Amino acid sequence: MRADVQNLFIGIHMLYHAHERDLTISEMQPELERHGYRVGDREVKQELERLTEENFLTAHGEGYSLTGAGIQEFKEIQGKLRDLCNEVLDPVKPKKANTIA
Repeated sequence: MRADVQNLFIGIHMLYHAHERDLTISEMQPELERHGYRVGDREVKQELERLTEENFLTAHGEGYSLTGAGIQEFKEIQGKLRDLCNEVLDPVKPKKANTIA
């Protein structure tokens, strides 16, 4: 998977988990690895800081909480993911062969 796409998925995972409870780097890293991402503490911290800079999370000590803007962003992402999944998760159909008349 391309790094930019992986980073988007990681950000979505973080918003989801922040919606459930406050996040810490030490809790988030193994959670991401459980989903198959190969990330270190540094990458997790960078993504949490990016989400904080975008005002989706707020930092307090070692923890990060979802902001109102983060809740709104997460809801919008859920809607887009729902639409995308409905479209792209259908089985791939073979293309019809062009017929020459």
